[in-house]
Amino acid sequence: MRRLAIPTLVVALIAGTAGIAGPALAAPAGPEGGGAGGYFTPGSDKKVILTDGADRRPGGRNAAEQQATADESRPGRYIVELAEEPLTSYAGGSSGLARTRPEAGDRLDVTSAPARAYRSHLDAQRSAVAAAAKVQVTATYTTAFNGFSAKLTTEQVTALRADKRVRAVTASRALGTPTPPPTAPIASTPATATPEQRDQSAGADTAGRPDTPGKPGKPGPGTGAGMVIGVLDTGIWPESASFAKKMPAPANWRGTCQTGVAFVAEHCNGKIVGARYFADSWLAYGGTVPEGEMLSPRDVSGHGTHTASTAAGLPLPNVTIDGRRFGPVSGVAPDAQIAVYKVLWGGMGYDADIIAGIDAAVADGVQVINFSIGSQLGDWEANTPIGIAFLNATLAGVFVAASAGNTGIVSGAISNAAPWVTTVGAAVTKLDEATIKLGDGTKLVGGSLDALPGGDSLPMVFGDQAGSPDLGAVYCEPGSLDSAKIKGKVVACALSDMFGSAAEIKAKGGAAMVVFDPVGNYRINSIFNFPVVYLPTEKQAGTLFNYLMRHPTDAKTSLRSGGDGSSVPGLPSVADFSSTGPDKVTFGVFKPDLVAPGSDIIAAVSPAGNFGRSYDAYSGTSMASPYVAGAAAILRATHPDWSPGAVASALRTTATDTVGTTDPLEQGSGFINLAKATDPGLVIQPTAKELVTFSETAQPDGKELNLPAISLREYDGTRPVTVTRTLTNVGKAKETYRSSVSGLPGMKVTVSPASVTLAPGTSASVTITVRRGSAPWDRYVTGAITWQGKAHSARIPVAARPWGITPRPYADDGEEFGRMANGAFGSLQPGFTGPFVGRSTGYTPMRRTSYSMPAGVYGGVFDPKASGVKKVDFTVPANTAGIVLETTTDDPNTNLDLYLYKGDKLIYSSDRYWTSTEQAYKFLPEPGRYTAYVFAQYPGGPVVDFQLGHAIIGRNTTYAGATLEAPASVERGLTYSFKLKPNKPLPDGDFWAYTEWSTNGAVVPGNLVYTQQGSWE
Repeated sequence: MRRLAIPTLVVALIAGTAGIAGPALAAPAGPEGGGAGGYFTPGSDKKVILTDGADRRPGGRNAAEQQATADESRPGRYIVELAEEPLTSYAGGSSGLARTRPEAGDRLDVTSAPARAYRSHLDAQRSAVAAAAKVQVTATYTTAFNGFSAKLTTEQVTALRADKRVRAVTASRALGTPTPPPTAPIASTPATATPEQRDQSAGADTAGRPDTPGKPGKPGPGTGAGMVIGVLDTGIWPESASFAKKMPAPANWRGTCQTGVAFVAEHCNGKIVGARYFADSWLAYGGTVPEGEMLSPRDVSGHGTHTASTAAGLPLPNVTIDGRRFGPVSGVAPDAQIAVYKVLWGGMGYDADIIAGIDAAVADGVQVINFSIGSQLGDWEANTPIGIAFLNATLAGVFVAASAGNTGIVSGAISNAAPWVTTVGAAVTKLDEATIKLGDGTKLVGGSLDALPGGDSLPMVFGDQAGSPDLGAVYCEPGSLDSAKIKGKVVACALSDMFGSAAEIKAKGGAAMVVFDPVGNYRINSIFNFPVVYLPTEKQAGTLFNYLMRHPTDAKTSLRSGGDGSSVPGLPSVADFSSTGPDKVTFGVFKPDLVAPGSDIIAAVSPAGNFGRSYDAYSGTSMASPYVAGAAAILRATHPDWSPGAVASALRTTATDTVGTTDPLEQGSGFINLAKATDPGLVIQPTAKELVTFSETAQPDGKELNLPAISLREYDGTRPVTVTRTLTNVGKAKETYRSSVSGLPGMKVTVSPASVTLAPGTSASVTITVRRGSAPWDRYVTGAITWQGKAHSARIPVAARPWGITPRPYADDGEEFGRMANGAFGSLQPGFTGPFVGRSTGYTPMRRTSYSMPAGVYGGVFDPKASGVKKVDFTVPANTAGIVLETTTDDPNTNLDLYLYKGDKLIYSSDRYWTSTEQAYKFLPEPGRYTAYVFAQYPGGPVVDFQLGHAIIGRNTTYAGATLEAPASVERGLTYSFKLKPNKPLPDGDFWAYTEWSTNGAVVPGNLVYTQQGSWE
């Protein structure tokens, strides 16, 4: 998801988003020769998703079409959860049926007599329920989930929901990580195993710790020996050197090797201890698997192979890709074994098939599950069928790691946010930078994983000037470029299909490719076997594009590997694509849990989906999750008596801050530190009863769960909040831990008792009280609580957002949702109950100034130094409630964009596709010097005439009189109307005011209020 999608997304997510600007209009035809849409076509912002290897073929993300899913009431595919517990959580109680739920520290045995008897009971109940509703069952579940999937009519849905033997009937949904195989690979030498890799394939009994990959070492707890990691994904490429080792199946392994197309029993060599595929629902809905797929555990795209080898691949001394050596590679737990559960087809799969995979993994005896699968914009509801299956897996002693998602551009879009799942964000741990130096001396630092020419400058040409615009030359689309115009030159291309563009330039004799992104994207790299540099930011795109416009015939550039470190804040840092918190679905649950390496990760892949390569670089939280799964396997091997909750706590409380942010909404507990996690001292883990209660609550609040984090989203800031946490000493000695609070500016936080002394195996409860103090309303305040002992320390992150007048399940980036209001029909939704008193500044006019500027490039990219840009500086004094800027023009053929900066930092951008009525604003801005840039993206003529309006609304200033009408008391969560009516008629124009509220002496910032005289006539 890319920036131009934001306005639509915001409207879809949040009702009532402010927007005084006029409607978006269709763009008029451009000037002769310029094209109707300028250089960059509508929707080009949605062409590519640069994560998880999903850009491996033209069409990338859309090549694997998601089949339609049923809604909650229409005929379609459904998942039916029955009321009785599955094997993992049945604690007894039915006549004649003994308990099957394992005791703490024990494993589920699905072959035991009690398990067989209870399974028969569940089978009979399911058959009875299905027969009563006349349902033909597609798939059945009994281990981690009790129920079935089926195609249901509306009448059957109604009948099943009325049956007391049924707990829930949920429309089946598709999830995935779209990674279809390529169709037009770049000509290259297929990657093969090096001699060193072939030594591994021969079965050399070597293993390496994850922090020293490729160095031989003895198998043991530190390498995950004896553990099985279940990988639910796109399958596996069994011939990879990363899996080429015969190993005996561990004790109590009950899995199987399911054969199928191009997959035989011998492929389960022990390193791959089991393999299955699940496609019942996919086939029932679509009739066939996607073109190019194989109905077997074999991986066609590469995603599943990559995640499996990241978690538990064998250590290899050197990996060679397209003739280049990339050094040693190892899975995090190289002695762990892999069980494959193929649940995705063309990168997509139904939850009904995924639940079948979870059910099988738990029954087979895995200790860890990796789930690098999610929804495009994250979870939308708590306690989904997949979530319940993972809960039951957890209760059976299985640790679950899952990817947080790759929509970091919008906060709160977290996938896999259940509190019993360890939700993993991605971190950048390698620079992989490249520098281009333009002919005018400007240096731009981007990224590259390819060999670059270096040396003297080469001629450079813009793709649009070297081919057919109608065929997509601006994006260097296949077939669009003229070989005579690019031979020996560096070709600059707007971002679209990078692999297709590189292939086009290479085939036509170009020397290299520089890709720029007109709307800004994520910092990630791929391997192209051709010199490619990617410039990910919109600012870089503007600099490069406008240089090319100034030098249409004499542009030059040099490309070299390396940079100055400016592409990231430092290492490790949170990847910009990594989904950030808070969890928008439930209160009191903190997500992501932590971050792990997830950018430019080299691991095994499927040659069928990666240009013949056996290894490749992928980026995404899909790559970070298996890192944590491997770490969990090591902890489970080292501490066999630890529960999944203890493992999760150890990983989280020992994590360290990333560089560039300490915000737990971005980094969770921080960057994984496996060495410390093996000996954490303390663990903080929820009980099974707590988790089950959470799962059975319609709108659960997880703040009371004994989790190693505290999340207070939308809490009542007029009252203190008290939570408890139970600390357990898992160390070998008695130790005293003293608490301290860091961060949380303005908050008053107390921990009682302030210190605890614990003998090994003992626990103590502490009470944590959080008071708002002077912290801001409707804004997140973050920090941490640390318990420091003599030999250990444990840190838990805290994020608190006192709800003032607008609930918000998102972070504080981007728009101030619910902050803008119309004075004639304002509304607010208080987060507290009590008396309500308001005041207002009255209305101040928006002052408009007329400007003219020479036109720049038609349909170009914003650059503060380019032609077609007007710079306007202004000062914001202290104690300002808000600033609002607006652009207008009388020319229907001109499209304006508006950018608001403070120094070099972009505060707000308003760049909808086609409208010149743009608006930028900032609520409670920091005082100082600001700059507004008005950019004529589409000039209607050689000179652009426009107006820039601005209003700076003081917080304590008195303007033209107005009467504030509001309720005298309010109740938390209800919506109330208010009016701010001018005391006398207003002149023509727009006016702005600020309202402020108070309750029992606590002052709550209110709204920026807009009006015109016409609103009152």
